[in-house]
Amino acid sequence: MKQRQRASAAFSLSFLSLVFSITAFSSSYWCEGTRKVAKPFCTGQSKGDHCIRFNSPDANNSNAVQYIWETGDDKFVDQKFHAGIWYSCEEIINEEGEKCRSFISLTPASDRGVLWLSIVTELLYIILLLTGVILMAVEMCYYSTVIDGLKINAFSAVVTVLAGLLGMVAHMMYTTVFQMTVNLGPEDWRPHTWDYGWSYCLAWASFACCMAAAVTTINKYTKTILEFKHKRKTLGRSLQIKYKFPDRTSPEKCSRPGWMGLEETCYSGRCPFPWQGSWNWMSFQMCPHLNHSMILCDFQT
Repeated sequence: MKQRQRASAAFSLSFLSLVFSITAFSSSYWCEGTRKVAKPFCTGQSKGDHCIRFNSPDANNSNAVQYIWETGDDKFVDQKFHAGIWYSCEEIINEEGEKCRSFISLTPASDRGVLWLSIVTELLYIILLLTGVILMAVEMCYYSTVIDGLKINAFSAVVTVLAGLLGMVAHMMYTTVFQMTVNLGPEDWRPHTWDYGWSYCLAWASFACCMAAAVTTINKYTKTILEFKHKRKTLGRSLQIKYKFPDRTSPEKCSRPGWMGLEETCYSGRCPFPWQGSWNWMSFQMCPHLNHSMILCDFQT
């Protein structure tokens, strides 16, 4: 996969994660379920199984004896509800619409600090995701050199990984708070049955996309570094072949009179040397002996 394609994949995943997280954070369908509530009395034209009917034809007479045949579970009806970070809404029996109240007010006092911490962490998660999306967009469109692109890429990878960790912690904290609210919350709210809703699934899908974007960004950074090192090594080999660099492991040897008339071994060869805006060949001869060494150089164009 080319660099542009990898950058586009990381940007798409990060942007999708941002959209999912904002949608889940603002919705109230993290958990859904039902509550058992007593049926209201049927009034007026109200009929059906969701209200209690009187057996007496003179239902409006307060002095008349009323007979109710519903017993046991027949006196209760399942009331649907859904809850999120901000609100918990319940359907109204025998009427259209919902009645909503703040989820924070339903949370036990001992767990409200954890809920607020979860909210702050969710906000930081969204802010870091937005920062990562902006950095990836800048990397794709506006950087001028490869080094600048690598710096932006590394920073966006760190930001995205940090965002993913914060998102995971925030989701887990909300899950814990909701379970504590189910057990210790108000009697008129505790659900009979409940399960996670589509907002909860969307929040974890956002986390998965965030971590996939982070892995793609880190992969792109690593591959760019490896390609850069490979190109540098290839360029060095091509220059060595073009300019015929001498092999330093097997220099030419020659013998000559050395210090105090003793014979010593000298090393000679040629290497390219920049001189006055062009490359020239430099011949060298080095005769080491203790602290005495001599280098003889001449330039050949």
